[in-house]
Amino acid sequence: MKRLNGAGSRLLETVKQFTVAQRTIAIIGVAVLVLGGVALVNWLGKPTYQVLYSGISASEASGVTAQLAKDKVDYQLSSDGTTIFVPEANVASERLATASLLSSGAGGYSLLDDMGVTASEFQQNVTYKRAIEGELAKTIEAIDGVSSASVQLAIPQQSVFSDQKEDPTASVFVNASTPLSTDQVNAIVHLVAAAYPSLTTDNVSVVDQKGDTLSAVGGGTAGSGSDAAADYEATTKTAVQAMLDKVLGPGNAVVTVAADVSSSSGTKQTEAYTSPSQAPALAESSNSTKYANGGGAGASGANGASGVLGNDTTDTSTGGNSSTSGAGGSGGSPSYEQTQVSKSNAVNKTTTNETIVPGTLNRQTIAVALNAKVTGISAFQVQQMVQNASGYNAGRGDTVSVTSLPFSNSAAKSAASALAQSQAAQSGAQMTDIITTAIKVVGGLVLFVLVVGLLRKLFKRPEPTLPEPGTMTVLPMGGDPALGGYAPTAQLGGLGGAGVLGAGGSGTAPTVALPASGDPAFAAMQADVDALAGSDPEQTAGYLRALMGDRAGV
Repeated sequence: MKRLNGAGSRLLETVKQFTVAQRTIAIIGVAVLVLGGVALVNWLGKPTYQVLYSGISASEASGVTAQLAKDKVDYQLSSDGTTIFVPEANVASERLATASLLSSGAGGYSLLDDMGVTASEFQQNVTYKRAIEGELAKTIEAIDGVSSASVQLAIPQQSVFSDQKEDPTASVFVNASTPLSTDQVNAIVHLVAAAYPSLTTDNVSVVDQKGDTLSAVGGGTAGSGSDAAADYEATTKTAVQAMLDKVLGPGNAVVTVAADVSSSSGTKQTEAYTSPSQAPALAESSNSTKYANGGGAGASGANGASGVLGNDTTDTSTGGNSSTSGAGGSGGSPSYEQTQVSKSNAVNKTTTNETIVPGTLNRQTIAVALNAKVTGISAFQVQQMVQNASGYNAGRGDTVSVTSLPFSNSAAKSAASALAQSQAAQSGAQMTDIITTAIKVVGGLVLFVLVVGLLRKLFKRPEPTLPEPGTMTVLPMGGDPALGGYAPTAQLGGLGGAGVLGAGGSGTAPTVALPASGDPAFAAMQADVDALAGSDPEQTAGYLRALMGDRAGV
């Protein structure tokens, strides 16, 4: 306790010796240290939060937060209210406590577990449909970017009294945290279509939370045609531009590509018939009619027949049939002869089924602008190169136009000026950051030095104060009251000459003169002691007695 009191007294004495500026700096340093310590303690004592649930609905979040408040567990909500954070130590216990509050566990094939044996056929069909919808929804939610999903199946009832068969359809609602790509939408469509018999991809529609149709029934994935057109235009433009930059130099040609890409989808069936070459006939028959020379009714009959059939007899058989007819005779001896031949030839039949997918290129238009300063190459040569590089097809209606005109350099000047300003601003920002960092570092070092100096002064042991050279304080013969007095000098046996103790009675001992010191202050002090001992030996002996008693007490 005495040491603490002594330290406090020395601290107060040291602070009193400070100037106003030193006291101000000391107060600022102590305040900074205290505030930094408080901030560090708060930061170390703050719990670490982890995600309890993410991507949950508002109703689920309400139930979970109510349970957390009931359990007296601190929690934090994200800006959209779909993510809940709790301290790391409470994650496992609160997940178990709030698992029943989430609706994601309901539905799916677990609905079939609660079905009783007395359920009707209608209840069984509806429950089975709900189970499939729940399983599909949970599977779609596993796709990256989909927070929640809902699937509705429209399954028509088949009747034996109707020959018209209706196909099932499906609608999918997705709550996407990030925009879904075309591949992701196609994956959802094919996933749903493959989950139920007779359900095709053309009968699946997908809609997001913004009300945008991502895939329409019978129309395929929305935006697939535009995406394919954009990809084709970018690829073709890059290839043509790279070729022209190599030939003409960078900045001497500008390429623009416009592609007409089909977004329709469907199927097409084509049948073609051809005749095989040198193939034998499948069936062949012939019929010959001949009338000999004669007269009367036979001749007139032949002439009458010639007016109906004659040489104009038509072959009504199919498959490459042929016929020959001939008539001979004239005058009084007519004759008639006819031969018919029927052949059934084999016919080749080819049936082609074609699926039309979105992304088919219908037509492309390419425009190239050349810098008029470019020499050594003609526009026709550039056009030929562009046609070869872009897959030009005249039958499809593709066009390539090349125009030579002077380029404006104002944009280049503006870009150079903007670049220079940006570099200057960046250099200024870097210099400002350097200066700010240097000020912070120097300020921190100065504050550190001040704090260290203050602590050294506070805990430094004060040095003993030496008397001024040539002076000595003379105590009264009665002794210093603070030292408790001293005994008479008679106990020392008296003193002898100057600097030597006399050979008195008991308790005395011969002394040796102290060697002279080179220190002027010490020499002056020693001279004062010698002078005092020579003038008043008894008082000198009292001083020595008091000094020896004080050291013995310590």
